[in-house]
Amino acid sequence: MSSPKRSPTQKMKRPIYIQKGPLEVPSPSEKDWSKDDEEDYGFNDPDKELDSLPEPYRMINKLVNLLFDRSWEIIEKRQTSKQADLSQIQPSIYSPVVEIKLSTIPNCLAISQDYMFAGGARGLFVYDVYNAKQLCTWEKLKVSVTSIWATDLGNEILITTVDEIGIIRLFYFYKEVIFLIKAINESDDASKQTTCVKMEISHEGDFAAFLLQGAGDIWLDVYKLPKESWLKDMEQPPNTISPKKKSRVLQMNNPDPVTLDNSEMDVNTLSKGDVKLSPPVHIMKIKPPKPITGTTFKSPLEVFAKIEDCYGLGSGQNHFIKESQWEQQAAIFNTLYKKHLDGVWEEEPLSVATLHFLLPSRMFAVPGEVKTPSGAAHVLGVHWTGNHNFFLYSLNRTLKDKVDPEGVWPCAAPIVASALSFSCSFLVLACEDGVLTLWDLNEGFPFGVVALPEGCFCESIHFLDYFLVHEGHNVYPEVPVKSKMKCVVLCTDASLHLVTASGTQEPTISVLVERPEKYLNETICAVAPVPVLPGMVLIFSQDGMVRLLDVAKAQIICAFASPRSYHLAANWKPVFAVSSYHPCFLLRGDNPLEIKSVKNATKIQNSVFHFDFAAYPLLEELSRNGTSFQNDLKSKAFPPRLSLERRCENFLQERFQLTKFAMREQEHWSRLRKYASFLQKDSFFE
Repeated sequence: MSSPKRSPTQKMKRPIYIQKGPLEVPSPSEKDWSKDDEEDYGFNDPDKELDSLPEPYRMINKLVNLLFDRSWEIIEKRQTSKQADLSQIQPSIYSPVVEIKLSTIPNCLAISQDYMFAGGARGLFVYDVYNAKQLCTWEKLKVSVTSIWATDLGNEILITTVDEIGIIRLFYFYKEVIFLIKAINESDDASKQTTCVKMEISHEGDFAAFLLQGAGDIWLDVYKLPKESWLKDMEQPPNTISPKKKSRVLQMNNPDPVTLDNSEMDVNTLSKGDVKLSPPVHIMKIKPPKPITGTTFKSPLEVFAKIEDCYGLGSGQNHFIKESQWEQQAAIFNTLYKKHLDGVWEEEPLSVATLHFLLPSRMFAVPGEVKTPSGAAHVLGVHWTGNHNFFLYSLNRTLKDKVDPEGVWPCAAPIVASALSFSCSFLVLACEDGVLTLWDLNEGFPFGVVALPEGCFCESIHFLDYFLVHEGHNVYPEVPVKSKMKCVVLCTDASLHLVTASGTQEPTISVLVERPEKYLNETICAVAPVPVLPGMVLIFSQDGMVRLLDVAKAQIICAFASPRSYHLAANWKPVFAVSSYHPCFLLRGDNPLEIKSVKNATKIQNSVFHFDFAAYPLLEELSRNGTSFQNDLKSKAFPPRLSLERRCENFLQERFQLTKFAMREQEHWSRLRKYASFLQKDSFFE
């Protein structure tokens, strides 16, 4: 059989996998690409592939990926932190030169002259700063001393202590012997016992002020200290101490110079029971400012006719607003903020005062009839929490005199902090809105106003002795400068700022230490200037490290650490004392691990570490220059430390002008009162 014949169409069909001729390679140009399959092509969503998994594998896959991402973020942060730690320049860390071992926990420390005063359980203890020899003790208390102050009176030292129940005691340190002057607020009746909240002693030891609290009230007691009488009282009576007993204490052999153990020393308590020192004289009692109330005057004419002078007008202290006006303002306030006022209100705490003793100056001239010792305080400056005003009280008064402030400085916001320089020449008032007001008390004018950065609020202010930068080194000027100040401000966010003011120039502010965001263990918890080192401050961190900061360069010079360093609690409060005339500071060695492991903490070997700047090579030259400066402090005649005669000579013309102005002001005020009385009598406005 012959095969069937094929049609022409069938002859033209070939298999699709057979292709004759060479392959065509497309051109590399994008415009020559084929566009036939663009509509059919699309990107696939990678999440759809995960969604295509059945449950519970889909959820497990998502959790694993989330865990992997978070782990990777933690690894990257740790790696970045390690690299930053390696790149960070670590300062030189110095150890203490002397360790003083004590048998009790020192709650507070103070330095004056060559002596260290430590307050602990049942009394206070006195040591030599350099050889750490215990000189004498006063152990007659049943409670612990929580605060201690030491004021240099020349050859003698005034010691003030406050125990844990708030009782104040004044001591007199004379020829290495402690004498009790008086317990200020001690009472036999427990119901009448008052508690000391705050205290302040003037620089020369002429006055003392104590903020007392009791029976739901708070007030300020001001005393005049008869330091000249104390010296006479000590010289007149015979010495009742046995010479052998005193020589046994003063000639004790010095043990190991590096580790000195005074816990086992048999040191007798030295006291002169027969010597009675003159008690301080109470001169003034100041209470917090009263809340504003309405006046009883019916017309402005009656106001001008009956008030004695124009003191306080415009400051908010002396006002003449009717009771009906206060009631209207209170009604408007309650209506506007009713939703915020409805609720439980906590009881407001008692107002606390901050006080400063101010020397005579162009702002506080001493009257000619008042005889004031050279260098003695003349005015007491006080401000209360939540109050806008800074009150000025004259100290030349008696208890019978009416307690009214001689001056009022109003501020735009409530004052939260203040500081007075060591020379009593400069004053800084910090308000709650972050604004600082700088005053030059010696020259009698304000430096100006400076505001902290946004979000920063003042916690404490610390003055520095004015210094200059010469050839990269901080030095004190040979001649005392006027109207120039520098201070560091510690803010509530642990940032540190430097404030500088000079003459009539605008004050400046710069950041020394930023707010810690990465290294939280370096958060600053305390600041202390070092007078013997120009432009240096000690900053105490939460990690237990003490760093020396150069404020001119805003960099850390070195660090100090005790041999036993641990990660301390977040609310660690260092107990330290910085010497004003010697290149050293003392730091209590806190060892929380040992304290927690022993039930009775009084049996633990406690230590106070002595750091001497002159013993470290890096600070030897700085301490030498600073020490020579501090040795000349007493001989140099700084403007605020001038004698009263020199002050009278310098301020004679200014005081004469002020007197003429005051007399002219009183004349105008008397004329205004007479005219107001005349108008009121004749019913001029009726």
